[in-house]
Amino acid sequence: MEDGIFEGLKVLDCASFIAAPAAATVLSDFGAKVIKIEPPGLGDPYRNLPNLPGYPVSSHNFAWMLESRNKRSLALDLSRPEGQAVLHRLAAEADVFITNFPPAVRERLGMTYAELAPLNERLIYASFTGYGEKGDEANKPGFDSNAYWARSGLMDLVRADIDTTPARSVAGMGDHPCAMALYGAIVTALYKRERTGKGSHVSSNLMANGIWANGILAQAKLCGAKFGERRPRERALNAVTNHYRCKDGRWLILSLLNEDRQWPTLARCLGREDLITDPRFATKPDRHARSLQLIKVFDEIFATRDLAEWRKILDGNGLVFGVVGILDDIPTDKQMIENEVLVPFENDTMLTVNSPIWIDGSKKIPPRHPPRIGEHSDEVLREAGYDEAAIRQLRASGSVG
Repeated sequence: MEDGIFEGLKVLDCASFIAAPAAATVLSDFGAKVIKIEPPGLGDPYRNLPNLPGYPVSSHNFAWMLESRNKRSLALDLSRPEGQAVLHRLAAEADVFITNFPPAVRERLGMTYAELAPLNERLIYASFTGYGEKGDEANKPGFDSNAYWARSGLMDLVRADIDTTPARSVAGMGDHPCAMALYGAIVTALYKRERTGKGSHVSSNLMANGIWANGILAQAKLCGAKFGERRPRERALNAVTNHYRCKDGRWLILSLLNEDRQWPTLARCLGREDLITDPRFATKPDRHARSLQLIKVFDEIFATRDLAEWRKILDGNGLVFGVVGILDDIPTDKQMIENEVLVPFENDTMLTVNSPIWIDGSKKIPPRHPPRIGEHSDEVLREAGYDEAAIRQLRASGSVG
């Protein structure tokens, strides 16, 4: 396991934007050999994400670095019969094939499960879509902003109150959890293959994962539950599970679920021991009935100290809370670095975001920088049995870049 639990596993990443290729990235973290198949010329359109309006400006292609680390690139034109023939040869020797092209596009490009499965009975065919592979929306394009975030109700629910506009998602916010779902499906199929010797078709989609993320409230609605008023922070029903602004403008969120036991400790931390016996807030029902008053009290108190001071006080007394993090915190987050949530690229000091699972006794490989378009085309073709003349012919035809 020194070279990774998936050492020797051959994976074809024929996908883009974002969940499906990210699932291949997780497999690569544990040693799988991933071939990124992308069109000649401009390559995978995802390479261009940071150039879209509103994205951070950087000299590094940060999106491509994250999703395509460890992979080798084969530039292949799947609109040509010769390109499809190369894909079929690779699939015949692969363990996992990953795609997120809509069903109709898969048919046009010769990469349906029905076409690839007969070539390799052990192949795990993993497909990902926006809205599932059946019904009127099977071929409808989906991104996490619409199929995951908006369709699931999360966009409507995650806002201050009913009078504010629905909240926009951030880049990849739904895609990365979805990648873990597809990864889980692939690993489950690999376990099935160990027991049966046979591959299978596994799938997931953005819509299903969005509903799963919103599962508690979705299930409540399915049960016919009655929902209460959506209240802004200032009118929250429980002051000790609310968020507060500190003197320096930073925010923290209290999460005191064991309220009866922790209420006296919180009052002392806030320098307001008098609140413990204050008849307005003496019991949990009292505090909940007067949450608006208590929130105002807390607002005034938290505004007297910077976040770092409150963090030291609350941590020192074992109270459960969270820092409302900002991007500036991430590069120097000691806890993230010590727990390998952030890890350096191989032979580099630049950090990248690790996949969020670890297995004792099976090391992850040091992340390698992502490939250039078609950087490994010749190498991959030679491994697949093509001689130099055949490679030249494929290049001359435009099927390989």
